[in-house]
Amino acid sequence: MKAIILAGGFAKRLWPLTKDKPKHLLKVADRYIIDYCMEKISEVPQIDEVILSTNARFAPNFREWMEGLENNKKLTLLEEPALEEGQKFGSIGALKWLLEKTGLDDDVLIYGADNIFEFSLNDLIKVFNQKKASVLGIYDIRSLEEAKKFGCVEVDENDRIIDFLEKPPEPKTTIVSTAVYLFKREDIGLIRRYVEEGHDPDKMGNFVDWLRKEKDVYAFIFGGRWFDIGSFELLEEADKYFRGKARPEAAEPFS
Repeated sequence: MKAIILAGGFAKRLWPLTKDKPKHLLKVADRYIIDYCMEKISEVPQIDEVILSTNARFAPNFREWMEGLENNKKLTLLEEPALEEGQKFGSIGALKWLLEKTGLDDDVLIYGADNIFEFSLNDLIKVFNQKKASVLGIYDIRSLEEAKKFGCVEVDENDRIIDFLEKPPEPKTTIVSTAVYLFKREDIGLIRRYVEEGHDPDKMGNFVDWLRKEKDVYAFIFGGRWFDIGSFELLEEADKYFRGKARPEAAEPFS
């Protein structure tokens, strides 16, 4: 199993903090945001390689971060040829480019690197193995107003996804998608067909909605806290929360 960390955005909503550095290298409780991501991945024995996908502008920042990094997984940096927002492939377009560039043919965990959460990825793996199908990490945000900012997910009694709407103006549910996806190799391979059919290459949720009409896709709802860090307010909230946990190990790099 491979892991792909998506870190290709320019995070203009967090300027000036992210004008010259990626959002993922901002700190929360004295640790880089991406360190939380790598820590979670390091706990999954099935993952044997991590591919960090970023843009040409911020690739040097990530190379510097990787120098001397203690990690139990093979870590590869893949640099998209984008120097500014208008040159981006979009999330799905970037995955298509990555798959073609690497020839990757394996089950794949996809993780948006600006997310910090408390649940174990091994719980997601268990559902993946039980269902023998692709699985999406979801979360109950408990607010219809907040749900407008995310992809809203509806599931049946077996946790199979039956509807997925990206940022609906009138959400029917407070269950939302997180940027954590676990795709079977044959499902991730359908990205090329999805793009070639002319579908939206930017939003992962649109691919999930298309995929669930082709194959069974399941959801795993997780507990604990989740932060999708896209604003100064959420950055501050996450920093306050993790500092408040007062865990001595929180300030140490993962190993």
